Amino acid sequence: MGTTQLESVPEPKYWHLKTVLTEALDSEFSVGEILPNERDLAARFGVARATLRQALEQLELEGRLQRRRGVGTTVAPPRVGVAVGTEQHAWPGAAGDAWQPVDSVQAVPPAAVAAALETGIDEAVHTVRRTRMSHGQQVATELLYIPAASVPGLTAIDAPSGAARARAVLRELQHLPLEGEERAVELGSARADDAKELDRLPGSPVLVLTTRFFAQGRTAALSVATYRADTCRLTFGESAGVEIHHDPERQAS
Repeated sequence: MGTTQLESVPEPKYWHLKTVLTEALDSEFSVGEILPNERDLAARFGVARATLRQALEQLELEGRLQRRRGVGTTVAPPRVGVAVGTEQHAWPGAAGDAWQPVDSVQAVPPAAVAAALETGIDEAVHTVRRTRMSHGQQVATELLYIPAASVPGLTAIDAPSGAARARAVLRELQHLPLEGEERAVELGSARADDAKELDRLPGSPVLVLTTRFFAQGRTAALSVATYRADTCRLTFGESAGVEIHHDPERQAS
């Protein structure tokens, strides 16, 4: 790679460097590729390492770079689009669903979930755990709460344990006529268990998408999905769920 010197510009030097680095990421590096060390990058662009660190930190905040323990700074994959304005509805686990089932247990849900599902305060529900991957990296985790009344045909033979049990619960859920969905999204902080799964520090920013699925005039299931804030963006439109975006606008953002 050649040497690129920064010209005199009115904006802060680190901000201009961020723009130059963004162009280099788009043209010279691929997803997951490890960047050269700070000393080499600072020499290439003719800046102090402190300026370089500011630019790298900004790119990390924008989701263009990731600092991975024991690996270094790598090029981040395209952000996952979190669709919140869709008019098309589908049960979790339907065709085209990119989530991967992990396991399912019967447990008493948090009080707020029990209130939304209108179950008894001590009534156990099926709790399905799923994960979402992008470019080999886990970017989201989900807890899906399903009352027994929503899957009346489920038997122990159909659902032994682990991922098989999760898939059986989701298959049984498909038998209900889905009447609609209601979604809400908010910025939150990663709890210890979510942070571990998402390879983030506890307290790191996350987007929490809560979805209520309606059938037979009631909330038949409730999903709480936690996304890494540095790997996703909100989308609005007619897409039927969470999609991976590879559009040119992503490169220019």
